[in-house]
Amino acid sequence: MSKQKILFVVNPISGGKSKRNFGSLVLQNLDLKTFDYEILHTEYAGHAKEILAQRREIEEMVVAVGGDGTVNEVASSLIHSQKAMSIIPLGSGNGLARHLGFSLNVVKALRQMASLQEIGIDSCVLNGHFFLSIAGIGFDSLIAKEFSRSARRGFLGYAFFGIREFFRYEENHYRIHLDGKQIKRKAALVTFANSNQFGYNTKISPESSITDGLIDVCILRKPTIFQVPRLLWKIWRNKAHHSPLLEIIRAKGVIVDNNDVGFANIDGESVAAGTKIHVTLQEKSLKIMIPIYSYGKEKRF
Repeated sequence: MSKQKILFVVNPISGGKSKRNFGSLVLQNLDLKTFDYEILHTEYAGHAKEILAQRREIEEMVVAVGGDGTVNEVASSLIHSQKAMSIIPLGSGNGLARHLGFSLNVVKALRQMASLQEIGIDSCVLNGHFFLSIAGIGFDSLIAKEFSRSARRGFLGYAFFGIREFFRYEENHYRIHLDGKQIKRKAALVTFANSNQFGYNTKISPESSITDGLIDVCILRKPTIFQVPRLLWKIWRNKAHHSPLLEIIRAKGVIVDNNDVGFANIDGESVAAGTKIHVTLQEKSLKIMIPIYSYGKEKRF
């Protein structure tokens, strides 16, 4: 029986974590009776797409080794193809990996490669920018923009900019079209959730499914300083959807007017997006290999 081929696409700088010993960890922990593998390192933004464009005809599973930005780049190269991808989460937030149940321990994640199941998941596009997990405008996109310019990494980096900008950021008025129905809302941020979280288990939409064919549009009012602790408690306890400050509406397509920041957060990366936002969903457009769960219950993805 022939071995399955794996291509590991490694972002050597994602999350500020060294990947220097990744090759030796693969050698020690991957089931070499089942898999043949190759490891390629990206050298600049967009390099993963170039690598995969040259390997379209090679039969292999592509494993993104890095954070949500690396996952996004690999996934966008495999969309609507017969090639499946998987994840070794070695970034900062690792939002999609957490949602799908990948171990954050690299040794355990490599061993999970021996027992994966294939599912088809949805993907989304915001003004031409592909995303798998989370996109957003407003306060969230402002923090992503500040974070991208800084040497601060990890959760503490996000927290630093969040606290710094919180008191001076003012809510914006949005006109939102959801599958043709228009609503008007005042909000601090509008998040488009395909998965349930930004990363770090910060779950803005705990009941989001990445396979239901719907975008969870999360509209969050700015909390007062006295409301912040309770809101954060609900977010970290998977109960954000019970907060009176958060409204979640599901739709297949979304248009939002008046993006005051002009940027968007796309899977943790800041991109210029303009003032009018169009978000569309592509059902079951990506094949992904995820860990098999042993507790006998079907996980809601």
